[in-house]
Amino acid sequence: MNLPRCTLLLALAAGGVHAADGPAWRGELRLSGWDTPVNARGPLADANRLAPGTAGVSTAQALAELEARAEGAGWVAEVWLASVAQPGGRSHAEARFNELALNGALGDWQWTLGRQRVAWDVGYGFRPNDLVGQEARRTLLSSATEGRPALQLERFWGADTALSLVWANPQHAGGGQRDATGADESALALRGYQRLGALDAYAFGRWGRHTGASLGAALAWVADDALELHASWRLLQRSDGWRIDAAAADRPLPANPWQVGPQAGSSQWLLGLSWTGSAQQSLLVETWHDGTAPADAAWDAWQRRNQALAAFATTPGLPEGLQQAAAGNLGWQASPLSGAGPRRQQLFVRAAWQPTPWTLSLDSLYHPADHGRTLTAAAQWQGDRWRLEAAWRVIGGPSSALLAQLPQRQQLVLAARVAL
Repeated sequence: MNLPRCTLLLALAAGGVHAADGPAWRGELRLSGWDTPVNARGPLADANRLAPGTAGVSTAQALAELEARAEGAGWVAEVWLASVAQPGGRSHAEARFNELALNGALGDWQWTLGRQRVAWDVGYGFRPNDLVGQEARRTLLSSATEGRPALQLERFWGADTALSLVWANPQHAGGGQRDATGADESALALRGYQRLGALDAYAFGRWGRHTGASLGAALAWVADDALELHASWRLLQRSDGWRIDAAAADRPLPANPWQVGPQAGSSQWLLGLSWTGSAQQSLLVETWHDGTAPADAAWDAWQRRNQALAAFATTPGLPEGLQQAAAGNLGWQASPLSGAGPRRQQLFVRAAWQPTPWTLSLDSLYHPADHGRTLTAAAQWQGDRWRLEAAWRVIGGPSSALLAQLPQRQQLVLAARVAL
């Protein structure tokens, strides 16, 4: 289905949603264009230089999306429809339920059953105790996130004390899906909340089917009208992470040696502060440690394997088949770059200014270990129903920095939204 036709269908569907009677309805239609220039550095670039087309890298796309939400007594449903158009006339459609759940009361407890959003923890750039949703952070364009299948029980003692119990992904508790990882893992999670004056205190616990137990805590303190401090910490018995086959050598292999699998215990923590001025200007500073990301020594070994594969591929007289095999292995070397980090230690700074109806922001993510960095500039205009957005992210650093070796060196997006 081409993009203009899909856009028309989405608009017609949106009109039907807006006109419906009965339950409370709302929606949003969003059009966006993305450009992600290919990076000339890194393992994917090396692979494509050796054998063009070895690793596909998307460079641009246009996207039409409709989010429609309905709520009634005891239920909620939110659907997401999209059409994606890519260079060369390629296009495809996608659809999913972001939320589809029943809810009610059982004595003093509130319950929700079905696909739902469960967003926990403090922090902006990183959230150690986002135990259920595990949402992607620092996305270039905000959008409604996809909920997780779960049973949630909540109890409130006034506005100062609360307890939440969640069984996430019960469909993966046994059978053939018992090894589901990450946010798809079947897990029991708990959050306790207590307000102590200007301090919000949280306690967390989780037991995952194969990652085992984890404990965490978080604090958010409003010091005054301008300053807020927050912190989060989590200790994990096990976690999922990228690891390479111990038998992998610096020569081409017939299969990808990088796989996501269980790893030993680790910890995660975040420290942050936010300041808001009288002229609607703000500053956010956060630093965090993610012990589930590969260690610096593992990344050093990764760099050495990249160099060895590239050197092997340029051996004089090497048969074409072995050269293509080396290119494929270099493509596989990009696998661990898809993690949330990829470095364990990170520093994030964001400045913003909101002169109505505009929001302007500039932020930077920095890796002290190798001086890799990202710089993101964004502008947003908000009308009564329309919102216009533009964002540009530049990724770089020294040639040895991990961020400088990602598949894309820049990301640019232009978007328009209308509330329905």
